[in-house]
Amino acid sequence: MWTDEQPRTRWVDPAAFRYRRPDLRLGAREPRPDRAGPAVDDRLTVRHTVRTSTADYTLLLNAPAWLGRRGVGDALRDAVAELRAIDLTYGPNRPESLVSRLRRGEISPESYPPLADLVDRCSAMRAATDGWFDAWAVPGGFDPGGLLGGWAVERAAARLRAAGVQDYAVLTGADLVVRGHAGHGGPWRVAVHHPTDRRRPPLMLEMTAGAIGTSGVTGRRGHVVDPHTGEPADQMVAATVVGPNLAVADAYATALYAAGPSGLNWFRSGSDYRALIANHH
Repeated sequence: MWTDEQPRTRWVDPAAFRYRRPDLRLGAREPRPDRAGPAVDDRLTVRHTVRTSTADYTLLLNAPAWLGRRGVGDALRDAVAELRAIDLTYGPNRPESLVSRLRRGEISPESYPPLADLVDRCSAMRAATDGWFDAWAVPGGFDPGGLLGGWAVERAAARLRAAGVQDYAVLTGADLVVRGHAGHGGPWRVAVHHPTDRRRPPLMLEMTAGAIGTSGVTGRRGHVVDPHTGEPADQMVAATVVGPNLAVADAYATALYAAGPSGLNWFRSGSDYRALIANHH
């Protein structure tokens, strides 16, 4: 559920951005922060990119001046350490990771609380998507890859908040998490470009808390498996979901990519998550 301040996400008329440059861009263009505008005087703005074996992450921090450069540096190092630790400890492609050991039956989820949390989230999303997100219905056994990246980002973001940084954005691929305000003092301005049709104007969002998760823009056909048939999913070209938590948004996007248009039913009845882009063949 949404737990942060209002407003959290607001759809904006693109014309309103004519004289206001977006802070972040996702989609058809390379996902990246845009050129920064003027910063508020009492803030420290930092941008840092880190690469793990599976993903690149860009962290944008808009920290209070009282935290100091040492404090901001400590917060950044802590968040980066969390991203690296998750890559090493939970990566499904690492033979000695906890996920690989769980597959082989060497450990149970209860052996490590974060692993239990990861398994529980996968189980919850399997139920929420009528089985279209199923971390157990993939070749080789349990594979949380459909939400692992979002889970990692959310845990890194929690490290930032614990260190006193309440205004930040974290981007990875076509996904992002934001909280608070950008360096100019207003909500984060996000341009979400259509992942396959460059002629379409981008969706414009103003966000103070939330996440955007995308499946289907990697260029790798067959990277999502239909859990009911075991065959590569091919109904959708791309799926993008916005909501409070990136792990959940990622899982929904993966499931929607597999299920096709029927998956749009998950986002009705007052859901906190919404499909931004559901482009099918």
